[in-house]
Order: sequence, then C-alpha cells, then structure tokens
Amino acid sequence: MLIRSISGVRGLTESHLTPSMSIAYAKALHSFLSDGVIMCGRDSRPSGEMIQNEMTNELMRLGRTVIDCGIVPTPTVQFMVHNTEAVGGFIVTASHNPIEWNGLKFLRPDSTFFHPEDCNELFELVDKDMALDDAKEAGMIWPEQNAIQKHVISCVSISCIDLNRIQKRKFKVVIDSVNGAGANALPTLLDSLGCEVIKLYCEPTGDFTRGTEPLPENLHDLGQMVIEHEADAGFAVDPDADRLAIVNEMGQPLGEEYTLVIAADGYLKETQRKERFVVNLSTSLAIDKLAEINNSSVYRSAVGEINVVNKMIEINSELGGEGNGGVILRECHLGRDSLVGAAMVLNRMSMSESSLSEIHSSLPIFEIVKDKIDIKGIDIEKTIEKVSSLFDDATIDHVDGIKFNWDDRWVHLRRSNTEPIMRIYAEAPDREQALKLVTQIKKTI
Repeated sequence: MLIRSISGVRGLTESHLTPSMSIAYAKALHSFLSDGVIMCGRDSRPSGEMIQNEMTNELMRLGRTVIDCGIVPTPTVQFMVHNTEAVGGFIVTASHNPIEWNGLKFLRPDSTFFHPEDCNELFELVDKDMALDDAKEAGMIWPEQNAIQKHVISCVSISCIDLNRIQKRKFKVVIDSVNGAGANALPTLLDSLGCEVIKLYCEPTGDFTRGTEPLPENLHDLGQMVIEHEADAGFAVDPDADRLAIVNEMGQPLGEEYTLVIAADGYLKETQRKERFVVNLSTSLAIDKLAEINNSSVYRSAVGEINVVNKMIEINSELGGEGNGGVILRECHLGRDSLVGAAMVLNRMSMSESSLSEIHSSLPIFEIVKDKIDIKGIDIEKTIEKVSSLFDDATIDHVDGIKFNWDDRWVHLRRSNTEPIMRIYAEAPDREQALKLVTQIKKTI
C-alpha cells in the first residue's frame, strides 16, 4: 500500500510506487505548483533512479524545466529551493524505511515541506489522474553538480558557530552515512570544518549495511571505529541525511535525542540570548530543562517536520527540531538538516577542552524508550480512548494521539506518519521507569 501523510508518500516499489504512480505524482505536482523551475534530488536507493526519471520525463513533457541535484541529502534540495527561483521541488526518498520502500517528499516555493492542506490537494489531483496535453515546447533538465558544495558553504557560514575556532581544533570524526545520500555531503562539510575525517559506509550505493535509522542498536560498527581511531566523535545519519546521531569518544551512542540538546546548548552559549525553541511532542524533556536554566522557553507541536516548522514561523523561533536527531536552524533553511546539526555540535565541542562524554553528562539527563505496535486489526480511536483513563495524575495532551505529562516523565501514543504502526514513546529519569510506562500502555492495548 501507499502511505500518504504530511510526510509525503511512501510505498513498496515492486507493487505500489511504480512507474505509472510516479507519473501520476509528477502530473499532480505540475498542476499544483505555479509556473517555473522545479528542483529535485534523491537518496541512494537503486529504485530512486527509475522514479526520478519517470517524474522528470513527465514534467519535461508538460513543459517544465527541472534542476536535478542528483544523489544529495534531503536538506540540500531544500536549501537549493530556498536559494533559487525554483517554485518548488521533490525528493525521491523513503528516509528511514527499509530498502524495498521508496517515497516522495514535496517542497513549497519557500523550501518547506507541503502543509497538510497542500498534501490533501496534491493527493486529490493524483486520484483524479486527469489527462494533460503535451506542452507546446518541451521542458529540459539541468544537472546541478555543485548543490552539496553550496549547501556546505552555507553551513560553515552560519552566525551561531565560530568557524576559525572549530578549524583550529582539528577534530577527528568518523562518519557513518549508511551508504546513503550523506555519503559525500558530510565528509565534505567536515573537511571544510578542518576535521580529520574517517569514513564508514560512505559509498552512495543504497546498500544500507546497518539498520536505516541512526539508533544506538545500529551504531556498533561506528562505535568500534571511533575507539580504534581514537576519534573525538562519531556522526551517523539516516539514508536521506536529515537526521544526525552522535557517538562519543568512548564509542558510546548518546541517543539521537541529544543531538538537538547539544546543538541548543552551544547555540545558547554562543549567542547569549534567550530563545524560543520549537520541538515536537515526542522530543526529550532535556531541551525543556536546558531552556529553563537559560531563561529560554520551549513550544511543542504535533509530530511531523512541517508541524515544527509552522510553529517556528508562528512564534518567530530561530532554532527547533525533533528528538530523532533533527536540527532545524531558520538561518540556513526551515528543515531538518544533519549538516547544520554536525556544524553546531562541533561548535559546542570547540568551546572547551571537554570531551563529548563530559559535555553530555553536563546536560539534563533523561532516558527514552521507543516502541511500536502493528496497527492491523486495531481501531486507533478506540485504542486511544481506552488508554485515556490510565493515568489520573498526569496532564493529558490530545494534539497528536495522546500524551501523558508529568514534571519529570511522559508517555506518548500516536499513529506513525510514515509506517503502518502506532508508536509508543516514553521518557523518565531512568530507563526502568520509562519502560514501565510503555509496558502499561501496551498491556492496556
């Protein structure tokens, strides 16, 4: 089946995200966007070339000029839309889904992802599948070979980092790009930041040697490489390189929740100003506690990058993100960006002689447990109603599924935007307490 949501479209390429379906989405995108150039790029999945070719050929038939960035991170395409006259764009990626999946993400003229109402309108156009005549003059395709370089230049120029200070430290960093879209981009960025770069799984082949998500259980090889090379850090990304996870100098994963917290800590120290951070409902309490210490505040949105971005726009926030390793810095562009995240983490490291493990231990510490259940045969509304009376001493939030909040812990049950599952996330001062919250929810279901 095709999963359609605010995160775009994802499906199995053998049966659902087929050539004809790719053409249908190209037609719909053409009808939806105003006249002008469309930007595109893809992750390294072998199926991506077929999908992108079908879409670009159809767009050219309809008279569009398409700028093709090639295999690049999702945020690189966003950056390029943000800094050109492109009227929108698309990225062929299934992000963290397994290799047999692929997907499409769609960009507005301001480089942000389609809003929920945009997605609905696009999906309606796909379902109508109207016949569109050939344009009087066919469009053309322009290869953009410098997209990564342009993106990197922007990332090392952001005002909340000290480029010279980072370069002087000559950090040694191992990069694990899971053979995805970050395979060239992250090493290029780190070279520009004066780092000694050691590559792991940095061939953009789409052979996702470890699990696609940069979760602790998938980062054993990265941890080993950090220890072997006596590196200062290890960085890992997902296949489309919008999320960043960190491994400390002892080879231990910090958990992707702490990417944003470390970036925010450095941001606050560098700028010396109060900030209004925006994160989603499933992001760590560590960001709230850090904000409290620094006279700053945290606002929360429903899960989904565009929800965070829209809230950032609404309250004029400069920095936001998600607890999955997603850092969003308005100055660069309004989207999760592992390159921005890496630059900000290295900036925090450059502020003192402290190791990553010491920086991490100086932050508010919480343990998060992430679980999921298959939604086959489950009535989601009834399930949420069933658990709603489970904790009578909690504050309840119904913005996205159901979330129970206490001062030092929370548990969140919601339907995934990208997979046929319900996610159950919980956080507490220690893993045992977080696991207990997840178990209580699962028992009730």
